[in-house]
Amino acid sequence: MYLKKISLFNFKNFEEADFEFEHKINCFVGKNGIGKTNVLDAIYHLSFGKSYFNTLAVQNIKHDEDFFVIDGEFEKQGRTENILCSLKKGQKKILKRNGKIYEKFSDHLGFIPLVIISPTDADLIREGSETRRKFIDSVISQLDNHYLQELIQYQKVLAQRNALLKYFAVNRVFETETLEIYNEQLNTFGQNIFKKRKEFLQDFIPIFNSFYQNISNSSESVQLEYESQLDSQDLLSLLKENISKDRALQYTSAGIHKDDLSFNISHYPIKKFGSQGQQKSFLIALKLAQFEFVKKQSGEKPILLFDDIFDKLDETRVEKIVAMVNNDDFGQLFISDTHADRTENIVKSTHQSYKIFNL
Repeated sequence: MYLKKISLFNFKNFEEADFEFEHKINCFVGKNGIGKTNVLDAIYHLSFGKSYFNTLAVQNIKHDEDFFVIDGEFEKQGRTENILCSLKKGQKKILKRNGKIYEKFSDHLGFIPLVIISPTDADLIREGSETRRKFIDSVISQLDNHYLQELIQYQKVLAQRNALLKYFAVNRVFETETLEIYNEQLNTFGQNIFKKRKEFLQDFIPIFNSFYQNISNSSESVQLEYESQLDSQDLLSLLKENISKDRALQYTSAGIHKDDLSFNISHYPIKKFGSQGQQKSFLIALKLAQFEFVKKQSGEKPILLFDDIFDKLDETRVEKIVAMVNNDDFGQLFISDTHADRTENIVKSTHQSYKIFNL
């Protein structure tokens, strides 16, 4: 599978632009702010129906315009697949496959497998547990629509339970029976989600460790560990045990929405004890492990986006990463970089077909 061409209309800084791609390596080079990352984000839209960088969809429309359109043509299993994503101000975003509109974006998830590696991935280290949970959920959801639907249902019931706790506090009432209905639903969805997250990480962590050791030349020890309250007891018991606390806080304090991943180097938090190079290597290994996991589970090589990842990496680590993607295990690769010479030297060393776009 690969992206053959893409057309952009009023998307971010592009009024109108067309790109035709090589099936192996494509590079966007130019100064900061010229739109390199925006092209990668447009490609990301075609896979996920949303931006990787901007949660407010309307902000992806070019200034002083009313809409954007991203139109992509893929080659997938010998067929041409057209994916179009568009948004008009004041209306719902539209995602189409071969002219047919998706009723639910979740039905498209996983059809165009894709992994992006970007400087914004540093949020996985810097930010709170929600960011790391989203990472776990995004990987599993690309491969398991049932998991995604259970996750959506869990969040819906959680919001209802929290609203009920607020209602109890405001009105100074308490109804055990109503709360227990939500507890049962949360337990059903939560236990299933916990089980799938645990199974996923059992497979994922060894892949991650292998990639990190390769990038770092086995010079450092790293640990990726799943943390969940459900490791010690079932969710129903936790909800009943924490009811007094929940009533005081007016929200649900226990559940799979509190799960986390700990990132460590030599058994110390990488956030505090890892260098910039080590942190970047950790994140790249994490995303390459995502690539490998999705590839194994889906039977397809995901599109891989490298957004400005070569800064703050020493030459040895860059060479390791390039060597890893320079084989038949990887498919189509998109790279953005501010240094044209560096990019050209990197892609030439792969002896693969490539195309460089100077923006």
